Amino acid sequence: MPKPEPIAKISGDAAMQYTRQIVAFGPRWLDNPAHHRVEQYILEHLKGIDVEQDKFTQQTSVGPFAMNNIVAKFPGTKDGIIVVASHYETNYWLRNTSFVGADDGACTSALLLEIANKLRGRKLEGYSIWLVWDDGEESMKAQWNTQDALFGTRHLAQKWQQDGTAKKIKALMVLDMIGYKNLDILREEHSAAWLEDLIFQAASKFGYQSHFFNEKASVEDDHLPFAEVGIPVADIIIGPYGYNDAFHHTTGDTLDKLSPRSLQIVGDTVMETIAMLDQR
Repeated sequence: MPKPEPIAKISGDAAMQYTRQIVAFGPRWLDNPAHHRVEQYILEHLKGIDVEQDKFTQQTSVGPFAMNNIVAKFPGTKDGIIVVASHYETNYWLRNTSFVGADDGACTSALLLEIANKLRGRKLEGYSIWLVWDDGEESMKAQWNTQDALFGTRHLAQKWQQDGTAKKIKALMVLDMIGYKNLDILREEHSAAWLEDLIFQAASKFGYQSHFFNEKASVEDDHLPFAEVGIPVADIIIGPYGYNDAFHHTTGDTLDKLSPRSLQIVGDTVMETIAMLDQR
């Protein structure tokens, strides 16, 4: 069997520019005008691509909210799907602040847009690739509660379990907070060890291995609902964001903390991981 066509390296600078544009909409907590503008911004960028919108109304601890998971589908020649996902909203409980989630939701959503650029119009000689911009990841209140968060991915995981999609997914990678200048990706202990090993091999091909898996931790993130329905997952996420995690879920999560180089490192690693998955 011939090796799959290599996927082109992404542009960290382009991903950073998309990040700036998303941040410029302002705080994008659920169902506010900026949230809807970012939703439309993503959909506008994906015109001409097969896009599914998974719209639903979710009851939360602070009332019902309209949510929308956006799924861009790029067909491949092999029977199976690889998913890369990111949430795109900011925290509802920070709605009265200037919190824009530059690293927490904006840069990962932006990186998916740049990945979409590289997949658009290509013949994928491997598994189909689905990019997911999921909604409602953040907890509705300051006290983290997985039952009052992860709404979008929980809805999508249940849908995929019911319609048989879950069985077709070979691997799912969640991107969360990967634009920080001091990039240090955790080995996340709820993730599939074999998939994290593959990610490390992919990073090592580019000499990026020093940015990966220096520390271990368990993170309650968007990958959990998919893991619960049997999908192999990896959460690609940094450890502390700033000294003692000072920028996480604060108004200090701003563009100046990010680097195009970090987006390049993660983007290249994800795309190489996809190529390696195609060859398994």
